[in-house]
Amino acid sequence: MKNPFPFSAIVGQEQMKQAMVLTAIDPGIGGVLVFGDRGTGKSTAVRALAALLPLIKAVEGCPVNSARPEDCPEWAQVSSTTMIERPTPVVDLPLGVTEDRVVGALDIERALTRGEKAFEPGLLARANRGYLYIDEVNLLEDHIVDLLLDVAQSGENVVEREGLSIRHPARFVLVGSGNPEEGELRPQLLDRFGLSVEVRSPRDVETRVEVITRRDAYDADHENFMAKWGAEDMQLRGRILGARAALPTLKTPNTVLHDCAALCIALGSDGLRGELTLLRAARAQAAFEGAEAVGRSHLRSVATMALSHRLRRDPLDEAGSVTRVERCVAEVLP
Repeated sequence: MKNPFPFSAIVGQEQMKQAMVLTAIDPGIGGVLVFGDRGTGKSTAVRALAALLPLIKAVEGCPVNSARPEDCPEWAQVSSTTMIERPTPVVDLPLGVTEDRVVGALDIERALTRGEKAFEPGLLARANRGYLYIDEVNLLEDHIVDLLLDVAQSGENVVEREGLSIRHPARFVLVGSGNPEEGELRPQLLDRFGLSVEVRSPRDVETRVEVITRRDAYDADHENFMAKWGAEDMQLRGRILGARAALPTLKTPNTVLHDCAALCIALGSDGLRGELTLLRAARAQAAFEGAEAVGRSHLRSVATMALSHRLRRDPLDEAGSVTRVERCVAEVLP
């Protein structure tokens, strides 16, 4: 089985890569929504980022990847206290998935063969401490969207059915991708994504040729290609880990807080989630750059991806949301 395409080898799509790196530094940002053309590397980037991240330490046999033996849920009946290392989970949530497959359900096999009432974990359990990836997220069925909204809010999956009463942690980075031509995303789910980016197919010949060249090298000379770009990924991993360590000591001046509030007021974004996400993303960007404090340059760098999907539609303004944010940033944060 081939290793995933290296994250560092992805050509262009810098804003998409930036957003994913920021969520790797601070998962509390709230996930990434990537909208754009087909075949622009959306799913490739998700799997490449997960492969880039360091292994996580988890209890052997724990279905929810618990970091400590005492955190394993009782229903899992895990007796082992051995800690093992495993890759950061990346779980795909297919469009036609059933509710039971997402949240978990009664283990029918054990119920029939042994007469035992046991819980069979779902995709949310597997995704804990990792990534939950939804391709064509705008086509997801409404009742599954409602489930994800509840879990994303609480960080816990609760199952009450068939005589079972189960709870387990379900904290993950939600990554969604889709093509806007196939339908819009429900506003309730849209607001749950911390960052949103738009991707387009490259329009210049040189970039497209470079994409073809690297993909061909990945398929034809896999070992040498991975050796070359694996070193680049290791450097990026080091920067991500360094940024994670630097976050707690990063300074945030009051002027930056005022800038966040002023920008969101000027844009007319609803609620306070915009300010909070903007601040967290700016802090992650500052840590990634090795800065000692958050500044306006960091806010400008992340403002579009943190706020463009939170704007009300203005029928009198024909400019897209990205353009509106860019225009407002230039006025409020000169």
